[in-house]
Amino acid sequence: MKLLIDMNLSPRWPGTLADAGFQAVHWSAVGKAGAPDLEIADYAAANGFVIITNDLDFAAILAISNRKKPSVIQLRAHDLSPSAIGPIVIRAIRQVATDLESGALLTIEPDRTRLRLLPL
Repeated sequence: MKLLIDMNLSPRWPGTLADAGFQAVHWSAVGKAGAPDLEIADYAAANGFVIITNDLDFAAILAISNRKKPSVIQLRAHDLSPSAIGPIVIRAIRQVATDLESGALLTIEPDRTRLRLLPL
């Protein structure tokens, strides 16, 4: 699974995810820092990435557009650092990997996860 880390998350995330066996890249390595969310979503869909973000706008893009791709993982926590919630994120991704490959919105909080299949 290929993961695209949004600008609002630490550039340390790709290393943490790579250590867990995932291919991951931070948006800053492939696109412009000020790119609109729709551009990031289009890039992710065209290149087979799942987006990891703290931004709720990606869920809105999925809902309005009735898309099946890209899958989006929303992190909802006070501390978004890989050291704080990395293990929770990795465990959740592994548990729903098949759904993420097919198209899903996964919300991860420190004490729970919620999965919605796409289109919304």
